[in-house]
Amino acid sequence: MSTVLDPIKMWEDLHKIPELAMQEVKTSAYVTKTLQDLGIEVQTGIGGTTGVMGVIKGAEPGPVVLLRADMDALPFTIDGKECAIHACGHDSHTAMLLAAASRLKDRVKKGTLKLLFQPAEESISGALAMIKAGVIDDVDYALGAHIRPIQDVPAGQICPAVNHTASRTLRVTVHGRSAHAARPHLGVSALDVACAIVQGVQNMWFNPAGIWSMKATQLHADQGATNSIPETATITFDNRAQTNPMMRDFSERFAKLVEGTAAAYGATAEITELGACPAAEYDEDFKQMVIDSIVRTHGQEAVAKDCGGGGEDFHYYKMHKPTMKAAYFGLGVGATPGLHAATMHFDPKYLPMGVDVMVDVVEHLIG
Repeated sequence: MSTVLDPIKMWEDLHKIPELAMQEVKTSAYVTKTLQDLGIEVQTGIGGTTGVMGVIKGAEPGPVVLLRADMDALPFTIDGKECAIHACGHDSHTAMLLAAASRLKDRVKKGTLKLLFQPAEESISGALAMIKAGVIDDVDYALGAHIRPIQDVPAGQICPAVNHTASRTLRVTVHGRSAHAARPHLGVSALDVACAIVQGVQNMWFNPAGIWSMKATQLHADQGATNSIPETATITFDNRAQTNPMMRDFSERFAKLVEGTAAAYGATAEITELGACPAAEYDEDFKQMVIDSIVRTHGQEAVAKDCGGGGEDFHYYKMHKPTMKAAYFGLGVGATPGLHAATMHFDPKYLPMGVDVMVDVVEHLIG
């Protein structure tokens, strides 16, 4: 008799061992042992990382389907101590995929099922490492999932598409010229230039029909003495756009404004990318398959409207291989007060719903 694993029990186990990006050693070991105990072929150390992949092959030719879950936790400082907390629910994603694996290990009749447990989603480096390792080279369908906060999806419902936005975190370094504060005309205040850049960015406008935001989140300038004009200033910007073409337009105009403003004041400025995520790009026919699976497993009343917000490195897979069909659903679990809050909590009783959808999609593709 086949072993069917309980996602709630596994979530309880995984929640006790949160680990940061590329440090998911205990989590990877848990995943590896679970897959091995199920008799599933396992590949570890994917691309020299903590990534783990289970592989189930059918007896007949067919497409390659990938189910992906992320594993990493978030860093926090609580009562002066640094720690890791699963405040984004990646432990639940790992638990759901393991549960799905236990139900699918004897049901793949054709093609191949890849069960990817990806590290380092939060640092936006995990998906790129998996791509470099060749994980998606032969993949025809890729399906991801994420628990959603109560603000996005009602508990007990599932949105067929989480429309993540494109995001870029940029560091602008302004180089001016220091001078005594009593003789500011002899210098070029990097702080003044930085403020002008921030103001200029806030005055940029894009199509109001789209979803976008450009905002400074950090500004630092300190020459050491309180009566010195600062020579250097750094600004961190968080830029987000609904689509990848809009983000490209953002980036071009942003660079022109930054460099032009600095030059107008007699300073220079350089832009460094600290991190980026592409926007979601889904295939409507595959998305419809997800909708059909939600209806088959939990009824029409379980289908929520599409939701959005935030970024996800899952979308690098589609960007790297445009011919691959991609979809990504959101599971309403009543998460509150919100994702990435240290106190984030949810009702795990809804996790089996996510497992049901994963299993149903795979069975209709290669079962």
